[in-house]
Amino acid sequence: MPILTVDAFSLQVPHLLEMLQALVEIESPSGDKAGVDRVGELAAALMAERGAEVERHRQEVAGDHWVGRWGDGPGGILVMCHLDTVHPLGTLAGFPWRIEGRRLYGPGVMDMKGGLALALTAIEALGEVDALPERRISLLCTSDEETGSRTSRPLIESLASQHDLALCLEPGMADGSVKTWRKGIGDFRLRVRGRPAHAGVEPEKGINAVVEMAHQIQAIDAWQPPGRGATVTPTVISGGTAANVVPEACEAAIDVRVMTAEQQAWVDAAFRSLEPVTAGAHLAVEGGWNRPPMARKELMGKTFERVKGIASELGIALTEGGTGGGSDANFVAPLGVPVLDGLGPVGWDAHTLVESLDLDSLAPRGAILAGILTDW
Repeated sequence: MPILTVDAFSLQVPHLLEMLQALVEIESPSGDKAGVDRVGELAAALMAERGAEVERHRQEVAGDHWVGRWGDGPGGILVMCHLDTVHPLGTLAGFPWRIEGRRLYGPGVMDMKGGLALALTAIEALGEVDALPERRISLLCTSDEETGSRTSRPLIESLASQHDLALCLEPGMADGSVKTWRKGIGDFRLRVRGRPAHAGVEPEKGINAVVEMAHQIQAIDAWQPPGRGATVTPTVISGGTAANVVPEACEAAIDVRVMTAEQQAWVDAAFRSLEPVTAGAHLAVEGGWNRPPMARKELMGKTFERVKGIASELGIALTEGGTGGGSDANFVAPLGVPVLDGLGPVGWDAHTLVESLDLDSLAPRGAILAGILTDW
């Protein structure tokens, strides 16, 4: 039976909210290194106050990454959070921290400073009753998840491979489900090169890049990767320079989401097979995969069942689900390390000016996390 019940963790919620308010009221958009570093320094201080050995991984452009460690030895549990938000500087002025009814509002409160506050509170509560396990617990706080985790990915993969279990404290789904699958994400760009000409005097001398792009977009939009759940979506297109000039260039952004590595390979091959329809036009594909798929394979199912059992002992009926969005858990799944995502508080409307967190989800989620840390 987990040491901390839901009722016991509920006594920790006022202190959790104090920490969370301090974290939220430091604005930390991904592109503002100073802001992300300020909230990182606060997170580091909070970890150190709870007995962690804290390590700083300095970055030149992105915010620094931080790792707090409790316990010793190989293996153990890695808890993953990110410090950055999508909200630009100045958002707090019009969207301040506030509680209305059973909802808590503020930029990044759900995605995902709430998860960080939950982790710190669970570790502190276990420490207060002398229940922190001797095996290692590592708390990773990264700075660039919202922009693709480009500087943090090597650290995530390195740390995950050294642990027996990884927990990502992104918010839970709206119904409280944890996430046992996430789609892989591809950010591709197709560029078409033609030849300019005067559109009224000698259009026949031109090669219209916009017309060629229209052919390509129709073909791409009809792609059907094998299996279920994959999406290939042309999004932003731009081309041409003036209304009376045959367009020399056109480019299109294409968002790709896949459920499996097989679908990922199919999409790669499909992009390589593109050929121009218009004589003389040239195609170039740029970009690639931002995150691999986090598929619900056998290991994922077994991991969820163990956590579901811990939740059941607390009187919580935990369910599972998935999403087309990505997280840092996507990087862990292909390593063969057990990982579970969406263990943070439940909330609504992430990335908007009505982002909110369900106050009633804090005690159950905190008790589940504490139970995993001690009973796994």
